[in-house]
Amino acid sequence: MEVILFDDVKDLGRQGDVVKVASGHFRNYLAPRNLAAEANPGNLKRFEKMKKKAIELAVARLADAKALAAKLEEVTVTVKAKAGEGDRLFGSVTSQDVADAMAAKGYSVEKKNIIIADAIKALGLYTVEVHLHPEVNGKFKVLVERA
Repeated sequence: MEVILFDDVKDLGRQGDVVKVASGHFRNYLAPRNLAAEANPGNLKRFEKMKKKAIELAVARLADAKALAAKLEEVTVTVKAKAGEGDRLFGSVTSQDVADAMAAKGYSVEKKNIIIADAIKALGLYTVEVHLHPEVNGKFKVLVERA
């Protein structure tokens, strides 16, 4: 079935695209989340009316993400972890640990959006990336200290 996307959907298309999907995928995933509607003439007209507002909202989201990325450049969060000889950690610092530290600083970042390039397995200062928007990634510092 053909649907029109009201928002960007990963691995499917961008907002405004008319794509073919299985009816079960539309019924169980896209429709309940208001991500898409059937591509009939009535819905196409409705989408055209919503398009201008959606474009303004997308531009605002992008600007907010860029502003947050610039703000995060100066942020350093501290994560406490148990360490042994040679400052090696017992385990590693996970994205959940970093998300909790960010929440303590007042930033709401989901753990799935935190990108830790190499596993953090020692005490020290690390740069961590966070996915804020499809077009914007921010970076911040994580200081791992002995608990």
